[in-house]
Amino acid sequence: MTILSPLPVFDGHNDLLLKLWLDHPDDPVAAFYSRVENGHLDFARMKRGGFFGGLFAVFIPPVSYVAQMRNQTEEQALASYDPLAITEAQIAIMYRLEQASEGRLRICRTLSEIEYCRRHQLIAAVLHIEGAGALDAELTRLDRFYDLGVRSIGPFWNLPNAFGEGVTGSFPGSPDSGAGLTPAGKALIRACNQRRIMLDVSHMNEKAFWDTAALSNRPLVATHSNAHTLCPQPRNLTDAQLETIAQSNGFVGVNFGTAFLRADGKRDSATTPLTEIVKHIEFLIAKLGEDRVGFGSDFDGVNIPQQLGDVSGLPHLMQAMSHAGFDDRLLEKLAWRNWLRTLAASWGE
Repeated sequence: MTILSPLPVFDGHNDLLLKLWLDHPDDPVAAFYSRVENGHLDFARMKRGGFFGGLFAVFIPPVSYVAQMRNQTEEQALASYDPLAITEAQIAIMYRLEQASEGRLRICRTLSEIEYCRRHQLIAAVLHIEGAGALDAELTRLDRFYDLGVRSIGPFWNLPNAFGEGVTGSFPGSPDSGAGLTPAGKALIRACNQRRIMLDVSHMNEKAFWDTAALSNRPLVATHSNAHTLCPQPRNLTDAQLETIAQSNGFVGVNFGTAFLRADGKRDSATTPLTEIVKHIEFLIAKLGEDRVGFGSDFDGVNIPQQLGDVSGLPHLMQAMSHAGFDDRLLEKLAWRNWLRTLAASWGE
């Protein structure tokens, strides 16, 4: 197969909103619609790569990271560090991108809205909270975020919060790195199920994952994780976890980060071929079936293979998959159909 034009892609995870909030606080709109320097995503490159939509993470970075990126001391960064305000600011950036798009980008809350964007070659943006530190343990803010368009929540990043602990640890390591869900965490799982908010297990430690599997009545979805058997990063998924995800009719979005791909765990972009992504896709298809695998790039959040470069390089990944023997039907499933099936099952549409 020769790819003459980009295949439409729906992607499960990116950190564009964090990058715009940190690096372009004065005018994130201008940056997005011109060019985001030292980043993987902006409007023009999305269009060149065939990216028509995805889950856009709203992420509260550690104070130390904010200080580093803004050339501040930790004391200076801490003075204005408010998890709720940071979350609201990133959501507000997404609304500004939509308002300035002249109809070319839409915040989507339903599958039909995403399908509309695909058919009309628009960008479909689904708001996703990564790390629920802005939510209170009583969940009084959950409905407000739902009203703002949040349709997916990953309760954890690496740091503990009111709901439990994210997976931590160095390479090579086990995902069994902490305690399970707190009572508030279990309440959050139930509340998301009731509201048909998709739950992301990507940053859950193993105990929290099993707690969620026991509680949730929706598909188990890892938006940006890989196979622990191929790359023993603590945040990658074990075979037992993959089996349970399959039994729940769930889904895994393959992370493009070199540290989550390579058997040696190195973050070296220059020496990481696109075949490393293909290996994980093939492994996950063998474990989950071809309807439960797609992309969860982690653009703007990780080092990615140099051959990919940024979102405009997605056709190169498609070529690598084609050379590995993936036919047109399977490429289309992996590129977008499987994600839309998963959202329909998670949202009850």
